[in-house]
Amino acid sequence: MLLLGLTGSIATGKSTVSNILRAPPYSIPIIDADVIAREVVEPGTSAYDKIVGYFGATTPDLLLPKTDDGKGRPLNRPALGRRVFGDTDERKKDRAVLNGIVHPAVRMEMYRQLLRCYLRGCWAVVLDVPLLFESGLDTLCGTVMVVAVGDPAIQMRRLRDRDAHLTAEDAENRVLSQGDIREKAKRCEARGDGRGVVVWNDGGREELKKEIERVMSTIMKGSPKWWAWLLLLVPPLAGWAGLWTYYRNMKVNKDWRQAELESKAKL
Repeated sequence: MLLLGLTGSIATGKSTVSNILRAPPYSIPIIDADVIAREVVEPGTSAYDKIVGYFGATTPDLLLPKTDDGKGRPLNRPALGRRVFGDTDERKKDRAVLNGIVHPAVRMEMYRQLLRCYLRGCWAVVLDVPLLFESGLDTLCGTVMVVAVGDPAIQMRRLRDRDAHLTAEDAENRVLSQGDIREKAKRCEARGDGRGVVVWNDGGREELKKEIERVMSTIMKGSPKWWAWLLLLVPPLAGWAGLWTYYRNMKVNKDWRQAELESKAKL
C-alpha cells in the first residue's frame, strides 16, 4: 500500500486537492491530521481528560457548556489557544505540555486508520498533514505531494478572498508564519522521481485537475496496484518495503539538511 503524504501551506489549495483525490476516479482514502486532532480531544477521550487535568484549574473558561449529544463539556479552543500561544517561557512550557498530550494521540489514531486501510487492500492512502516535513511523518511516506503556488501574490489574494477580515499585513504574516511553500516544493522534488511530486496550483480548478492527473500518472507508474496486492498477500514483504522506505527517506532528509547547512555557510 502506498502511503501518499499530502502537504502544502495556507491558501495553496491542499484541501481542494484532498477532496479531488477522495472522489472518483481516484477514490483514495484520506487520513486528515486536522480532523483527527479535533477528534482525539473530544469529551470522554484520554487526551481530553489529561488536558482538563493540567489546564483546568488555571483556565476558568477552558470548557464550553454541555452539548445535546451527552458527551460532556467540549474544550473552548480559543481559550486554550490563548493559554499556549506566545513567546514567554510559561507559554512555551504549556504549549509543550499540550503537544505532548495531543501529538501521540493523533499519531496512534493515524496508525490505526493506516492498518485498517492496509487490511482492506487499499492501493494507496493519503496522509493529509499540514506540517508533514516538520513532524517527521514524511519519513513514513512512499511519495510526498506538495500543493504549491509559484506566485506568493496569488497565495495572499486567495487568503484575503477567503478571510475578508484580514488586512494585507495580516495575510502576509500568516503566509510567512508557515514558511516559503516554494522551499517545501524543492524539498519534495529532492526525494526523486515518483517519490516527490509538486502540484502547482496557480490557475483555476480545471487546471488543477489536469495538474493532479499529471502527477497521479507519475505516482501510479512507480507504485502499481498489483504491488499493493502483493504486499497485502505477503506481510513480511510489506514490512521490508516499509523499512526500506523509512531508511531511504531518512537518508534523503539527512542529505537535504546537509545541503542547507552548506548553503548557509556560503552566505
